[in-house]
Amino acid sequence: MYMTFRAHIFRNISQLAKVKIMKIGGKWEELKIPSSIRSIICLNLPSFSGGFNPWGTPGTRKKQDRDLTAPYVDDGLIEVVGFRDAWHGLVLLAPNGHGTRLAQAHRIRFEFHKGAADHTFMRVDGEPWKQPLPSNDETVVVEISHLRQVTMLANGHCKSKSVEEPATPSSHGHENDDSDSLEDEDEWKEGRKKFGAADTFKLPDEVDIAHLS
Repeated sequence: MYMTFRAHIFRNISQLAKVKIMKIGGKWEELKIPSSIRSIICLNLPSFSGGFNPWGTPGTRKKQDRDLTAPYVDDGLIEVVGFRDAWHGLVLLAPNGHGTRLAQAHRIRFEFHKGAADHTFMRVDGEPWKQPLPSNDETVVVEISHLRQVTMLANGHCKSKSVEEPATPSSHGHENDDSDSLEDEDEWKEGRKKFGAADTFKLPDEVDIAHLS
């Protein structure tokens, strides 16, 4: 299962919604979203949009400093990942690339309020829709919780792993001992240049991006 929603290119998530999370056996607490984040993915499996792993596998330091774990499908946790823009999404093409890890939680709630936009775009398990947002003092609430499990068929090379299995899920069969180097704004800009995305990059007016393959 995965769910995504994004803000307008010139808006950030905090202008549209208040995000709250609940740990296992805990209480609701507000999740602070960096102002640069414009889209959020919530998922409980290490495969998204053609097999990419937005959460990745946190290295030893991140496990200790932020109490993060690998994305197991049966640990009762939902991984919450943020992205700044389309260029940020390109990090998934790089070895050990991942989005900005925001939280791991048993439940997550989005409380949309009247604000900077009248709608947002959402997608659940590949099905997109345009979600109207409040035009008055009402609140639109979207809540996701890790509830039950269903039996699934999987082959021996399946990326999804159980918390009961000794092997840590990763794209190359070993722990991704990363440093979250692309999660800091300055280092993200440097990483962006590695993909050839200069700050002044712009497609020519005569180029229709819809026709690019």
